[in-house]
Amino acid sequence: MFVTLRDASGAGLDHLTVALGWDPVRRRRWFGPRSEDIDLNAAALLFAGDQIVEVVYHEQLISRDGSVRHLGDSTNGEGKGDNEIIAVDLTRLAPEVTTVIFIVTSYSGQTFEQIENAFCRVVDGGSGIEIARYDLSGGGSYTGLVMGKVVRSNGVRQFESIGEGIRARHPVEAIPQLRVFLT
Repeated sequence: MFVTLRDASGAGLDHLTVALGWDPVRRRRWFGPRSEDIDLNAAALLFAGDQIVEVVYHEQLISRDGSVRHLGDSTNGEGKGDNEIIAVDLTRLAPEVTTVIFIVTSYSGQTFEQIENAFCRVVDGGSGIEIARYDLSGGGSYTGLVMGKVVRSNGVRQFESIGEGIRARHPVEAIPQLRVFLT
């Protein structure tokens, strides 16, 4: 499903926010094996055609042109609401960037069926209206999810919801699996 990125007045959207949230591991009261913290990561991968240009994630918080910013890494899901946020200024994207793919990976290796109350969403950065939302919990035996992509076609930006599971703990591991979404 493609959504043309326009606000209520018909003007093109200039800002998108991608948000990720999840609950931390519940600690056991008694002795027993300690559960490992859940560390999910949101990432934006910028492509020129089918070539990777840049990856914005917890180890590279801002794109070279400043158009994509990761606002900080949560390593355990503590806190209510959104735990990781990526802000995208579509007006500042480099002209050669034709596609921005948004993914979530489980850096600590848990599958989404093992994580409680995990979600990711794409939001109009101006109005706060959700464009897409995914419930990740119970979502399967994969460690990554391709949320969706922003593509530029004839000067208009569109968001396409994807929602496909992948096997990746780190965004760089996901790159070969993303080529299918670039057509």
